[in-house]
Amino acid sequence: MENNSNRSHFWPSYVDLMTSLFVIMLVLFVLSYLNFNRIETELRANAEQMARIRQIDSALKKLDRRYFRLDPVNNRYQLMIDVNFAPNSADIRTLRADQLRQLREAGQALFGKMQDLAKDPNINYILVVEGHAEIVLWHGKPNSELDPNRGYQLSYSRALALKNFWQQSGYGFNGLHNCEILIVGSGYFGKSRDRSERNNRRFTIQIAPKFKI
Repeated sequence: MENNSNRSHFWPSYVDLMTSLFVIMLVLFVLSYLNFNRIETELRANAEQMARIRQIDSALKKLDRRYFRLDPVNNRYQLMIDVNFAPNSADIRTLRADQLRQLREAGQALFGKMQDLAKDPNINYILVVEGHAEIVLWHGKPNSELDPNRGYQLSYSRALALKNFWQQSGYGFNGLHNCEILIVGSGYFGKSRDRSERNNRRFTIQIAPKFKI
């Protein structure tokens, strides 16, 4: 009788145990399936973003080469126009007429490219206009050591002057619904400096896409 009693308790317990294990395995399977689906969706979205970034890079490489040159190391564009501001001045009106004409044409080319890119409503853009300052000797010492803050102030003011010049010429980048323009002054420093200090009078342009989530 005792053996029969033990057997009668064993099978219901065994069934309960197997049922519990089945439920646990089913839950784990569902969670794994959902997790794999999420990962697959993220990978697909990342692949689509990478493909779009390549398209954007390809489009930007078609910027007018008379005015823009890609810096492949820092992934930004140098505005290949010598801008001879008066010493310690950010007054863009002091530039020669031919320089102003070239800056205006460069702004027109850049604005047209940003208009094309802005047609995609799923991407926002950050357009960075970066000014630089030339290092020169002053009483035997480089100005970058004598007054580094002055370089930041001057390069920022010059970049702002260029942005305002483009805007007054009819190229208001802020008017593009998904384009944000940032003004930056890297002074006597920065990533895209040229070995020839004379070339560091130029501006640098960066365009960074931001995908909407």
